[in-house]
Amino acid sequence: MIRHERLRPPQHDYPADEWNIIERRFNPDFLAQFETVLALGNGYLGMRGCPEEGGPAVENSTLINGFYEVRPILYGEDAYGFAKTGQTILNVTDSKTIKLFVDDEPFWLPSATILRYDRRLNMRAGTLDREILWQTPAGKEVLITSRRLVSLAHRHVAAISYRVELLNADAPVVLSSEMSANQTSGSTVADDPRQSRGFSGRVLHPAAGYAREQRVLLCHETLGSRLRLACGIDHLLDTACATTSRTEQHEDFGQVAFTVEARQGSAIHLTKYMVYHTTQTATAQELCGRVEWTLDRMMRNGFQDLLTAQQRCMDDFWRRSDMRIHDLREARIKRSTVEIQQAIRFNLFQAMQASARADNAGVPAKGLTGQAYEGHYFWDTEIYLLPFLIYTTPRIARNLLMFRYRMLDAARARARLLGHRGALYPWRTIDGQEASAYYAAGTAQYHINADIMYALRKYVTATGDEAFLHEYGAEMLVETARLWRDLGFYSDAKDGRFCINSVTGPDEYNTVVNNNAYTNLMAEENLRYASQVVQDLQSSHPDAYRQLVSRTALDPAEIEEWAHAANAMYVPYDEKRGIIPQDDSFLEREPWDFANTPANHFPLLLYYHPLNIYRKQVIKQADIVLAMFLLGGRFSLETKRLNFMFYDPLTTGDSSLSSCIEAIVAAQIGEIDKAIEYGMAALLMDLADVGGNVKDGCHIAAMGGTWMMLAYGMAGMRDDDSILSFWPRRAPQDQAVLQFPLTHRGRILDVEIDTGTARYSLREGESMVIRHEAEKIELTSAEPVAERPVTHW
Repeated sequence: MIRHERLRPPQHDYPADEWNIIERRFNPDFLAQFETVLALGNGYLGMRGCPEEGGPAVENSTLINGFYEVRPILYGEDAYGFAKTGQTILNVTDSKTIKLFVDDEPFWLPSATILRYDRRLNMRAGTLDREILWQTPAGKEVLITSRRLVSLAHRHVAAISYRVELLNADAPVVLSSEMSANQTSGSTVADDPRQSRGFSGRVLHPAAGYAREQRVLLCHETLGSRLRLACGIDHLLDTACATTSRTEQHEDFGQVAFTVEARQGSAIHLTKYMVYHTTQTATAQELCGRVEWTLDRMMRNGFQDLLTAQQRCMDDFWRRSDMRIHDLREARIKRSTVEIQQAIRFNLFQAMQASARADNAGVPAKGLTGQAYEGHYFWDTEIYLLPFLIYTTPRIARNLLMFRYRMLDAARARARLLGHRGALYPWRTIDGQEASAYYAAGTAQYHINADIMYALRKYVTATGDEAFLHEYGAEMLVETARLWRDLGFYSDAKDGRFCINSVTGPDEYNTVVNNNAYTNLMAEENLRYASQVVQDLQSSHPDAYRQLVSRTALDPAEIEEWAHAANAMYVPYDEKRGIIPQDDSFLEREPWDFANTPANHFPLLLYYHPLNIYRKQVIKQADIVLAMFLLGGRFSLETKRLNFMFYDPLTTGDSSLSSCIEAIVAAQIGEIDKAIEYGMAALLMDLADVGGNVKDGCHIAAMGGTWMMLAYGMAGMRDDDSILSFWPRRAPQDQAVLQFPLTHRGRILDVEIDTGTARYSLREGESMVIRHEAEKIELTSAEPVAERPVTHW
């Protein structure tokens, strides 16, 4: 089922541009959406795209990855093993406000007379830029230009360049640079489980604070999670006009107010530096000291140095990650080539912003663009985002897998609590503890174990990082394999096959089922990979094997048990239809009555009791179809076609994770029209607000899915082994050209697919073997280019 676009502002106000998201008129109707779309971040620090003047705003949040408070999860009826403690990302100290007064009249967008307005997310430079010509009630024209950045090179730093110039008169001007703590955290929307849960009362408690000259520091701490935050601001004012300044500080507020006797044609340029440091161990005094030395460095080096470093980071990102597309048949997709290119780059840019400096954390479902899903990390990272990172920035992929390794002890404890051996990763978490309050669609999603191990295998295969596998990955494999072996059993009712009961797959509209096929297939892969890796360590890396045994108390007999369970894994199959049932009882349910479901009653989870959904044949998101993409080598095209055609009419697309997967499989089986429809839904998930909730933050997984859709779908990439292969398929009338780079085992390969030819170029590296369909091709530094024909459907 295709979900339709909701956000389509007038094109003359929001023109398409390959490198910018442009807003040419202030429109309060799209305020919340563009706070998300124009957000800046670096994976550690995120700021929504609210005006510098402090408003108007729907959610004026500043977020730090992993900075959260805990709260008790309250159940009407509690039970053993339920998650007890919720975790919610906090809206931390807002430091980006610069209020402007001319003739003591405030500049306030909703009531201001605006003669010119241009605000844009500059994706080439990594900045949010704005130019406004304001006419005051007295007829004075004021040119306001600003540039904001959240630094990629210096992850604790953000900065604003704010410039004011009176064009036709003199006037007194005040610039009030402010910071404020204890802004609203969370949402009051109680009936939407996707929203963040708010706190009543003070969440950030003052620990220290002081002001000196034009510098202000505030330090706060949480009581439950025992985290500490220090935020500091400092300023440089550059103008030929006469100025004075005044600084004040309270426990939750800081202000530096600059009064300027502004003269016509004489610019006033304020540079504001904002620094955030967090800790769970350092004292308030030490943390404030860290802020001080970072501010000292920023004041010494200047804004231009930050801009230069930002541009260097962005150039490097696009060199490794850019996907270019041109010569589209615009009538068919009802979008211009420029719009499509803009959307591709927007998705890649926001995926980068969510992960670039997430050095010791995961990637929240919304990145740092909003508080929805409470800043939690899900399986989204491993299945949807990591493929993009593995093939563009493998260092970040490694960091994210290392974060999962550091969670292993908590996962072991969770497994013990539920009566299992091994380790069970939390369905949603910040600190490693399970935070899902609804076990049926949370804890029961045991597949997260296999999802993480699937990502581990993809990372090791694509990078050759055997050291990571031996030192960290093998231990995770042992504990996750133990979990599967303990969870499943050999069923007499299934002719002795290995079965896994009472689990939930990716489709959350069918919960606590027996033999969810996705779960069984992925568990089989997990078990088999664990057995293979440990056997390899045993035979070829005895030192690493001894260390693994020491850390896990591994019994060699377990290795054979995992292989046996994998070989005996039960996967449902319906011979009459030629499909894999989603679970043992899925085909026995009554189909959902889509014809009589109002169009405004999607997503179903907001309008129907879970039991009404669970007893019907209806699917929230790709489940079997996802397995057929991830484990594509196991299934013939005909099997994929039969399953896709059966499950497609039952899939609501109520999850943003679905469209990109459906687009890939539709492309593989030659359903080009569906591939385009689903592909456009995935590509425009946020820019067109397909799900109606972009106001709550970007859909980071769908953005990673956009990369997968183009690389795996349009270019036909396969990465089942250490040799990349490509099976590009094109409709005869398709004229589009796709170009993108891949980082693979330290080399960079450029791929170009056009209407009749696939062109492979070795950009970096001495040699590389790839496959075009079944043909092996060796690229070398002496002969770095190969061209092959593209097969048409």
